[in-house]
Amino acid sequence: MADLITSSANPVVKRVRLLAERKHRRREGAFVVQGIQPVWQAVEAGAAIETLIVAAGLLGRSPAATMVSKQEARGIKVAWVSDELFGRLSGREGPSGLAAIVRGSPAGLADLPAGPGSVFVALHEIGNPGNLGTIIRTANAAGMSGVVLLGRATDPYGPAAVKASMGALFSTPVAQAGVEEFFGWAAGHQIAVVTTSATATERFWAASYPRPLALLLGAEGEGLPEAVLGRGDLQVSIPMTGTAESLNLAVAAGLLIYEVQRQAGALA
Repeated sequence: MADLITSSANPVVKRVRLLAERKHRRREGAFVVQGIQPVWQAVEAGAAIETLIVAAGLLGRSPAATMVSKQEARGIKVAWVSDELFGRLSGREGPSGLAAIVRGSPAGLADLPAGPGSVFVALHEIGNPGNLGTIIRTANAAGMSGVVLLGRATDPYGPAAVKASMGALFSTPVAQAGVEEFFGWAAGHQIAVVTTSATATERFWAASYPRPLALLLGAEGEGLPEAVLGRGDLQVSIPMTGTAESLNLAVAAGLLIYEVQRQAGALA
């Protein structure tokens, strides 16, 4: 084991704190992952691990300790930090003792697997990182082909989004694009775009979904702008009978994702 890091002046510790800001994540092309399951999934997915950050006392005899040893033997850098310092870096109650600095940035549309049976989730100017991470996790669970972020979207590599994705970020492609670029890409690959609106007359469970397909949802609260909504090949609604004005975006996305996959028999 290398020397134990106890000082917040250590370069690795400074880098972790630097990457808490989006501008630095963009510039560095790296972000921080915390927790045993997300870090393990990053390793299994073959993500570009820059450094594993480990507090041996907190990690204890977890199977993850063996995984760390194997990664270290393969040449992955491991920064061993004191339990107290890890707790300060984590900022969470009951820190797991395992984190990682991972290199990565959103893909381009050309990198997405746009085949005949592909189904994507596109999110227009999504602002809540927790919702974004949850949608990525749901898309992964349902076997979707990828997630596309349109316009001024929250950072998929921000701490809240990474945490909510529970490691799905490492196996579900996430791309960023402008609105015009997205519709051009969809047309070029004959991808039907389904937009969502509370005023659409067709219920989401009654619609017939062609493939390849992109489900396009609007931001929390505002929904899709009229100029974007009208460009969909099909508009569907999720009916509500209660007093709430709208559904949580991650919930709405989950309903649509699973209905599309159910109709195709993709979840059998």
